[in-house]
Amino acid sequence: MAVRTSKSHHQTNTNQVALTAKITGMALIASLVLVGCGKKADATAGSQMPAMPVSVVEVQPTTVPISAEAVAQTEGAKEVEVRPRVGGILLKKLFEEGEPIKTGQAMFLIDPVPFQIALSQAKAQLAQQKARIEQTSREAGRLKGLLATQSISQREYDNAVSDNAIAVATVQQGEAMVREAELNLSYTTVTAPSSGVAGRFLFSEGALIAPNTSLLTTVVQISPIWVRFSFSDSDIASLGGRLTEGRVKKVTLLLSDGTEYKQQGQLNFAASQIDPALGTQQLRATFDNADHKLLPGQFVRARVTTGTREGVFLVPQTAVLTGDQGKFVYVAEKGKDGKTTASVHPIQEGGWQGTNWVILGGLKTGDKVIADNLIKVRPGAPVDPHPLEAAPAAAPADNKQATK
Repeated sequence: MAVRTSKSHHQTNTNQVALTAKITGMALIASLVLVGCGKKADATAGSQMPAMPVSVVEVQPTTVPISAEAVAQTEGAKEVEVRPRVGGILLKKLFEEGEPIKTGQAMFLIDPVPFQIALSQAKAQLAQQKARIEQTSREAGRLKGLLATQSISQREYDNAVSDNAIAVATVQQGEAMVREAELNLSYTTVTAPSSGVAGRFLFSEGALIAPNTSLLTTVVQISPIWVRFSFSDSDIASLGGRLTEGRVKKVTLLLSDGTEYKQQGQLNFAASQIDPALGTQQLRATFDNADHKLLPGQFVRARVTTGTREGVFLVPQTAVLTGDQGKFVYVAEKGKDGKTTASVHPIQEGGWQGTNWVILGGLKTGDKVIADNLIKVRPGAPVDPHPLEAAPAAAPADNKQATK
């Protein structure tokens, strides 16, 4: 009885092992079939990848100004240093710092008393010298009569005439000294040499100042105002060659906030040679500044226009890319099979015009330049173009994903 039970148990274990192996084999076959089907589905999906929506700009020929920009700095048309012509004690300041000043306006008062005394002395000396003329003139006349009767020698008469001539010359010298004293007295009131805006007072009332050396303040003429800037060789070449007052049609200013100054300027200086140290041509323009919006020392941008360029294209700055061979754009082109793909077009650019690139070559009328999604675009990749101003419609897959 014990032997039969052992054989039956052994047979049962053998059947279970066979069944397990069979089930495992079927599962392996099923998994291989599923993997094969998945790869086939993925390949099918990849070959039918939807076209990427992109914004395009259809280019048309246009006319743009030939211009270039440079960093510039404003300066006063006249910057005059106010210095005293006579020395002394500075009694009073007669103007307000930073306020407009007119030519001849009194600005400072220097103690006039020493110069008033000097003038009085010069006038007294002049009066004395005039009295001396009268005396020598009478003496020469008296001796002339005595010479006629030969009561005196010719020498005595000649000496009298010479004394009178010396007295006349001394009077002329005295008159000059009086004039000098009057000028010195007038210089005690320091006046503005030109119109403009007064600067900061560099001394204090009561200070002792020296003639011709002590700098009291400055007067800057800011209407009109000058703007200095320079262009490199490449900028000058892009503008058509050396700049002169006759070739420059217009000069405009761009302020620090990006706005354009309302007044247009005129070139009033152009260097006759290139600065060998900097490799630039120095230029200067003048602008009306009646409202004093511009102040000397401001940094602005000067835009010089020399003419216009016709038959060029404008594309957004974001559409222009840079590669190993230079700048290029992607153009949405429809092939013979009816599919629209991205095609690389090398371009020749001509600088910026506002927010656009000026394209001189590499495009033709009607080309649709891709302006967005450029990171994802690849040469030959299918694209779904739409105008840059219009929003692209959502793809069906995106709608399903959003619904989920």
